[in-house]
Formats: sequence, structure tokens, C-alpha cells
Amino acid sequence: MTQILESIDKVRLTVNPLLKRKSELGQFFTPSSIAQFMASLFAKEKMKNPRVLDAGAGIGSLTSAFLVQLISENLSRSANVNLIEIDEYLEEQLTDILSMFEDEINISANIVIEDFIEWAVLNLLEEGTLLENGKPGFTHAVLNPPYKKIKSDSRHRKLLRSVGIETVNLYSAFVALSIELMEDNGEIVAIIPRSFCNGPYFRHFRQHLLGKTAVKHMHLFESRDKAFKDDEVLQENVIMKLERGGKQGDVTISISTDDSFSDYNEYVYPFEKIVQPNDIEKFIHINTSNEETLIERFPSVCYSLEELDIEVSTGPVVDFRVRENLRQMPEGGTVPLFYPNHFVGTQLEYPKEMKKPNAIVRNEKVEKWLYPNGYYVVVKRFSSKEEKRRIVAGVLTPDSVDYPVIGFENGLNVLHFQKKGISPEIAYGLYVYLNSTQVDKYFRIFNGHTQVNATDLRTMKFPSLEILEELGEWVISNSDNIEQEEIDGKLEELLK
Repeated sequence: MTQILESIDKVRLTVNPLLKRKSELGQFFTPSSIAQFMASLFAKEKMKNPRVLDAGAGIGSLTSAFLVQLISENLSRSANVNLIEIDEYLEEQLTDILSMFEDEINISANIVIEDFIEWAVLNLLEEGTLLENGKPGFTHAVLNPPYKKIKSDSRHRKLLRSVGIETVNLYSAFVALSIELMEDNGEIVAIIPRSFCNGPYFRHFRQHLLGKTAVKHMHLFESRDKAFKDDEVLQENVIMKLERGGKQGDVTISISTDDSFSDYNEYVYPFEKIVQPNDIEKFIHINTSNEETLIERFPSVCYSLEELDIEVSTGPVVDFRVRENLRQMPEGGTVPLFYPNHFVGTQLEYPKEMKKPNAIVRNEKVEKWLYPNGYYVVVKRFSSKEEKRRIVAGVLTPDSVDYPVIGFENGLNVLHFQKKGISPEIAYGLYVYLNSTQVDKYFRIFNGHTQVNATDLRTMKFPSLEILEELGEWVISNSDNIEQEEIDGKLEELLK
């Protein structure tokens, strides 16, 4: 069995560079180590005479790992496997790989070279041959779906809507359709980008997934660039095991640095810690340590920005749309346009020698996007995973620039009060809170990508205005060079 998987890995490495439509189709093949781990997650007692779906089968790595699991542990003497793959170039590879198992197990194989979304929707709407008595017939689904956005006016989007699925990416579409094609208590194991766990774009998908399945297991790779190093994948991925119509109980969360699984660790959490009961967004929190989170340790951290009467908006100036109004340096008739790299801690570096412009012409076109000068907290929308903190906040003070109005570029989130400044104490208090180590750890649990959206900040919990004011007064009365340890210590002191 090991030799079969090694052979498949050789095929993967050989075929990978030859694929002409790899980027177009969003193809990423699964290393055998990951495929074996995924196969191991299925409940052994449910694996007799399985009917398996492999959506976006590629070269068949996942189906092969599933069959190896059946054979090596003597779980079943037969299997029905259905491999759906859009790339006709891979049909020969799929046939050759399945032939390796002919002497080991009785396989009924169905290789379909079609668009999976079209194929699945056709079967769901017309009760095709894969449906028995109008009910889906798969007992298991294993998939590494393609990663590619779906345009809102595309044929794929219309097909998905015809079966009640609303989503924005191929990977979430593949998982949602696989859920629909499963029989009750059927199991799905999929490796997908973690980005679906939060944010408004995947809200419908999360509702669909959590409404129709029980989450049983989630695995994270701590290193973003090692699990799929041959494909140069930098997206943070999660392996999920779901049970169609299952009873939701505790969830196993596991983690390893990479696909060797040499430092594998796992923890078990109540589902209420994974998806908070009152969260209408249904954000999925993945805690990879046994440490209590910030909001668990400190019940006083319980307020939303809305409850604090503070608003957050994405910077409204999209620079490439107003290119004719941008100026490299301030000049007559312009006002400051702030980018993320203008903010360094509590300091504003303006104007700044950089590739980006420093100013924008004030005219009728841009006036609606400008804010009156005042105290504002800004949070960078984008950061690399290698940065020490996922949330990087700064403060703008009204005396830092001598202009009546200012502009914020789209790479910033802006905390404000009705599009006006907030009090200096609250501004500095928010700055300290957002830049604390405790908040960074809390944020990483439910944010799987490097982008910090305004929706993320609206969903977060904050201390009371009184505590924020006290934090702000402490910052104002101390030097500008406050160390991280001092920030963390002061926050702990006030929250206890």
C-alpha cells in the first residue's frame, strides 16, 4: 500500500508542471501525507461497502488514500468510487491509478470528466442516477476543491442558486454541493482555505454548513507555506470532518506545523466555544491551545463597538479610482491622504517619502469621502502572517496635521463617531487594547486570513468605555515609547 501512495506522489510531481489550465481551474493536488491523514479521520465502523464522492478528483490522491485505508485495515472488501474531474488531461491518470487497486479490492469506479457544479446540480434537480428514491446516495465525500472566485453574474452562480446555495468561491460551492449529495449521517472530509470561518462573504456558506452538518474535527497547519510547498500555496488551510445531519457535540481541534504531522497535537472543545451561541454571523473560532481566550478570562470584555457608540468604516478613498486627484506631496488645494505606512505606533509620519502619494486634491468629487480633522484610531486591513501582530493599530491626533479635513485610503479601517473624531482618551484606550498581545491571540482564533475587515472589528468584544478611558489616560500620561509588556500588563491590571 505504501508503494501505491509513493507512486501517486511521483505522478503528482510529474503532472503538476504540465497542467496548462492549473491557474484557470484553481487546481492544487494533495500530497499523500495529507491524503492519508484525511482518510484516517473517517469513522472506521462506517466504512463497509462505502459509496465515495471525490469532487475535483485531480489525479485521485484522496480516493487512493481512502482505498488504502479500507484495504490496510480490512474494513471492506468492496467500494463504489465516483471521481468527478473537469480536466480531460487527467482521465488517463485517474484510470491508471485506480487500476493499481484491482487485485486488492473490488472497485466499482465511475470517472466523470465534467464540471462538478453542473454535474451535481443536474443530479440534485433531476434526481439523476446517483439518487435513490429522491435521496442522495453517498456515504463518504473526500475533497480538496479548487480555489477560485465565482463571479456574481456567472453560470456557476445561477446554477448554485437553483439549489439554494449562495457562495462566492469554488471551494465553498464544492463543499456545499457535497453536503447536499450525502445521505444522512454520511461523512465529509475536506481541506479548504480557512477564510470561510469569518467575514460577510461566506456568511451564507457558514449557515448552510452549520445548519446541515455537525462539525466533528478541524485540523490546522501552523506553517502556511509548508503543507502545499510544491504548489506555493500561501493560503491558511483547514481540514474539516463533517457529518450530514449528525448530532453536534464536542469538536476536536488539532494542529501540526506541516504535512509531516510529526508534532501533532489535539484538543477537545464544546461546540459553544467554536461557534458562539448568540453570534448571528456564525463565525467559527479555532483555538489551537488550551489557554482561555481573552473574553473567557475577563467577563468585563463584553461590549461591541456599536454598544460603545463607536463606528468603524473602511477607508473610503480607493486611490486608483481618483488617480488624477492624487499628489506625491502636499501642495495648494490638497489635503492629507493617509495610508497604513503613515502610522507607526502612536506617531504619524507625514508627509513621508514613499511610492504612495501623500495628498489628494480637495474638490467636489472627493469631498464626500473626507473626514473632519480629529482623533481617530486606524487599523491596517492587510498584514503578513509573519508580522508579530495580526491587528496593527495607530492613532491620528488633530494637531499632527494642520488641515481642516483629511482622507483615509482603502487599506485602513477607521474607528470614529458619526464620521467625526472621538475623545483622545477613548482613542488611545482603543489603540492600547487593539495592540495588546491578548487581543491578538483572541483575534487569530476566528480570523484565518491576513486581512482585518471592518466586520471583524464590529464582531469583536471590547472593555467598557470607563476602562478604555483609563487606558487612554495612562498612555497620554506616559512616554510615547511604551513597551509591549507594559501594554499587556496594564490591560491585565484594569480588566481583573
